[in-house]
Amino acid sequence: MRKTLVVLLAAVLMGSMAVAELQNVQVGGSIRIRGNWYMNQDDWNDDIGNTLSYVEQRTRLNVKADFSDGVAAFIELDSYDLWGDDFRSNYITGVDTRARTFDDVEIYQAYVEANDMFDQPLRLRIGRQEMPLGGQWLVGVNDVSSANWNQAIAGTGGWGLSFDAVRLTYESDTISVDAFMAKLADTSPAVEDSDIDFYGVYGSYIGIEDITIDAYWLFLRDPLKDRDLRFRSGPWYRRTWKDSDAIQLHTVGLRSAGVLGAVDYEAEVAYQFGDAERYMLVEGADFEAFAANLEVGYTFDTTMVPRIYVGGCWFEGPDGDAPAFNRLFSNWEYSEFLDQDGSLSNVWLVRGGIQAMPTESIELAAVVTYFETLDAFEAPAHITLWGRRFPVAGPFTFWTMRNSKGLGVEAALYATYHYSEDLTFEAGWAHLFTSSGLTDGQFVLNNGLGFTGGTSDKDADYLYLEARINF
Repeated sequence: MRKTLVVLLAAVLMGSMAVAELQNVQVGGSIRIRGNWYMNQDDWNDDIGNTLSYVEQRTRLNVKADFSDGVAAFIELDSYDLWGDDFRSNYITGVDTRARTFDDVEIYQAYVEANDMFDQPLRLRIGRQEMPLGGQWLVGVNDVSSANWNQAIAGTGGWGLSFDAVRLTYESDTISVDAFMAKLADTSPAVEDSDIDFYGVYGSYIGIEDITIDAYWLFLRDPLKDRDLRFRSGPWYRRTWKDSDAIQLHTVGLRSAGVLGAVDYEAEVAYQFGDAERYMLVEGADFEAFAANLEVGYTFDTTMVPRIYVGGCWFEGPDGDAPAFNRLFSNWEYSEFLDQDGSLSNVWLVRGGIQAMPTESIELAAVVTYFETLDAFEAPAHITLWGRRFPVAGPFTFWTMRNSKGLGVEAALYATYHYSEDLTFEAGWAHLFTSSGLTDGQFVLNNGLGFTGGTSDKDADYLYLEARINF
């Protein structure tokens, strides 16, 4: 039924395009190059350090065609690569045998749209498209910071996030409503009900000057049929998984953002519920988790226009058979080390910063963030000597030791130079002061299912240089 509806909608739109005349064609794109240098990234347990460096580049090229009767088509190609990999050159033979094919030019966006349908402020967009919702706290475009190293080197990471979707948007002077259905994966066309689907309704009230109030419902359904399930171990897995209904994750939330004089703010709260049996491998497991985010800033009307801000967030951790809060497709990254893919959960944090513009083209920023686990991991009893762990529990599996909750403090400095309206240079440095909770280890990555930490108390550093041009 869902596929039939999509086909009918596409037929209606393509029928409109058949009589539309081409009026305008626009060509654009961008190039983004970023060099990354890490020291002691990820595990904090290597006595000789864990240093890595790489340069990533994303190239985008798009064409937009405007037709009569409010019809338009948009196509965008992009390519994400690491320097020195998938490059057609070799210092001896001229042939790079390491060249990969799965990270070559891709169709990042390709959609058709009809505007002012039925003589109403209604837009229908069908095809592959970005879908930034609100402040992108739960659904964004994945373009904040460096790619996760493991994903980048495997060719599965990189900047950018688009959806194969049908999206209907109603916009008036006071309200905006988006309704969409997206296909995340067609895992097995031969198996009934094997697709991963994402649905949502996102509404905004903009009738108050400089203030936005949003409400939304998001629904992710994953049947997990006929797939090799790769299970992560965790302290709350207790029973063997049995055949059950599909994963059904509902997320409802409220958001408000705006400016009140010299004060700006961003506030959002969300609650998740639904069937989590297959997600947790525990019979009767359900999603039951809250999350909240708040940031308040104040801008001084003086030279350099300094802005100070404080903020914090809270992502509920596992509670019995309920998993931690799942951040879906978040474009908010709270750490250069712990949150590269926007999936840090089972934590609370508080941060503060300052921003200023010494000149019209230079921006400076500094931020300090404190991280702490909500539900600490209970590790098997052990002692730590010479930087190594030695188990002492033996067969007594009930003998555990709760790891410390404090993860650490991260301090960062950023500088941006707007060379022109199109060309921007940026540099940043971050230092992570590790605490015992991080060096002991906690389940805070991958929405509370991924373990981070080791046995070393070494701090970590990150430095990057970036150039961006839009045309």
